[in-house]
Amino acid sequence: MILAAGRGERMGALTATRPKPLIEIDGESLLARQLRRLAAAGIREAVINLSYRGDQIRSAVGDGSRHGLHVAYSQEPDPPLGTAGGIIQALPQLGREPFLLVNADVVCDFDFAKLAFGGGMGHLVLVPNPSHHPRGDFGLDRDGRLIDAEPRLTYSGVSLLDPALFDGLPPGRHQLASVFLRAIAERTLTGVMHAGLWFDVGTPERLEAAASALRGH
Repeated sequence: MILAAGRGERMGALTATRPKPLIEIDGESLLARQLRRLAAAGIREAVINLSYRGDQIRSAVGDGSRHGLHVAYSQEPDPPLGTAGGIIQALPQLGREPFLLVNADVVCDFDFAKLAFGGGMGHLVLVPNPSHHPRGDFGLDRDGRLIDAEPRLTYSGVSLLDPALFDGLPPGRHQLASVFLRAIAERTLTGVMHAGLWFDVGTPERLEAAASALRGH
């Protein structure tokens, strides 16, 4: 599943008339880059959630065949349902097997094909804390389990999740962080630290930084 429903308000004029996932770096949209990399990792089916100007994403991606994928869509209201709320709505399309979750606006070189469960309900890719998020999100203990303690790393926006992680949550607006914290308390999440290329493209400045890094990568 690719999370692509956000409005991207911090991008200013860049998202005034288009959704953030369709912003381009060197002629390739953020969303197209994710689709290309998912296909290269052996993924063949994807669900994309939509809200803000979602019709543009449908038009750009279509059925996904040009990217080597079969793409389905989960339409949300405006404002959207939040990261976890969007997943909960899409669960009937995702099925009951573990699924890869990727934020559309993350630029990274982590190999999706290497993501595998370490046991539990989810396996998250964590990265060193960027300057715009110095406090991080979650800690990682010696056994590779996520903990709610210092020192913290930042959730990259890439994870492998068991749909059962969302059992008991009703439809509606939910954030993924609260779901993760509940699972961390139950010691059912594991993680891995990625020290390679990673950008959360949340502002024009970070978009330019990601573009510069990719050109030199």
